[in-house]
Amino acid sequence: MPELKTRLKELRASRDMKQGDLAELVGVRRETIIRLEKGQYNPSLKLAMDIAAVFGVSVEEIFSFED
Repeated sequence: MPELKTRLKELRASRDMKQGDLAELVGVRRETIIRLEKGQYNPSLKLAMDIAAVFGVSVEEIFSFED
């Protein structure tokens, strides 16, 4: 089964943004951001697009699947 890879933590850190800050901006709980960063949660398309908009990048630049 493909594994979710994410650059979310890297992007967030490059902007000195806390998990709670990002969670508030995209309307989810901090725990959701934690699980996303650990690859334990597959975001909905809307959430992925909202996160991408925060960072000004494409969804593919943040999330990918690897075998």
